[in-house]
Amino acid sequence: MIAHPFDGNLLTPPPPQDRITLAPEFGVRFMLFVDTEEEFDWNAPFSRTGHGVTALAGMTRGQGYFAAAGVKPVYVTDYPVVDCDAAAAMMGQWVSDGAADIGAHLHPWVNPPHVEEVTAANSYVGSLPEAVEQAKLEALCRRIEQRFGQRPIAYRAGRYGVGPNSARLLEAAGFRLDSSVRSRFDYSGQYGPDFRGMPLFPYWTGPNRTLVELPLSTAFVGLLRGAGERLYRAAQTMGPLAGAMARARLLSRVPLTPEGVSAQEAMAAIDALMEEGVPVLNFSFHSPTLEPGHTPYVRDETDRSAFYAWWDVVLDHLARRGVQSASLDQLLAAVPMRAEACQAA
Repeated sequence: MIAHPFDGNLLTPPPPQDRITLAPEFGVRFMLFVDTEEEFDWNAPFSRTGHGVTALAGMTRGQGYFAAAGVKPVYVTDYPVVDCDAAAAMMGQWVSDGAADIGAHLHPWVNPPHVEEVTAANSYVGSLPEAVEQAKLEALCRRIEQRFGQRPIAYRAGRYGVGPNSARLLEAAGFRLDSSVRSRFDYSGQYGPDFRGMPLFPYWTGPNRTLVELPLSTAFVGLLRGAGERLYRAAQTMGPLAGAMARARLLSRVPLTPEGVSAQEAMAAIDALMEEGVPVLNFSFHSPTLEPGHTPYVRDETDRSAFYAWWDVVLDHLARRGVQSASLDQLLAAVPMRAEACQAA
């Protein structure tokens, strides 16, 4: 194995040799990760209580839609959802049918052991002491294994909240893929991680380089998108300039999500990411969005109809561009063995 100064920290850009070149036959594909979590008031302080797991009918409808479209979602699932009998039974059937995969999603404030103070800073599990992060991760993995018969191999931290110990802990827990890095976003102003400068392509991470990082996909679009992150950062320091540039269609940042992003923006982002050579377009949204009234994005039936209309347009655009969906197994099968990757490097 090649030695690198990079220590596998998910907050540090990897060296070029840790970039993963997927099997040529994989081509350019897209994946869908659903942050599967309890419903709670997004505007209220974090709390261990006062949440629910009631959006099951919406999730059933959503799963039916994606299955009919040939998309196999990865439901990265947090403790309250997997602890709910009805939710676990419903999702377990999807897994048995081969229609979905279950991963792990860690909201520390509702994930045992409950040993830390509930604060905004502690809502990012990677900011907690290593022993606490490890204990919470293991409790979640055990509960998922109890419910679904196997430990999860895919992970996304709640609030994208990985820290300096996260990759090492994920490797040790047997995970094969992490998708917590939200490239081109900075949460340091609210105690979270800074992902500016992180790549969009998959890469090896963790101290042993056995963990695949698949960042969430975000594109810069507009007439000035060639200047990319550097110009966007500069504009953000100049008050209303970033908003003015977006309205003038000069430069805007567009994540691949139906939450707060128009279909037209998403199509432009798809095209931009393909031009950048990104091999996996990583879409995401929150499971409570599937039922009206739980998130700002779907407040009523009109919004829910718009949500599915968004997917109709975006999936049609992906098909026109020749971008097929990929399952978790298909992605991992396209990743070279670590020894082969080292020899190629």
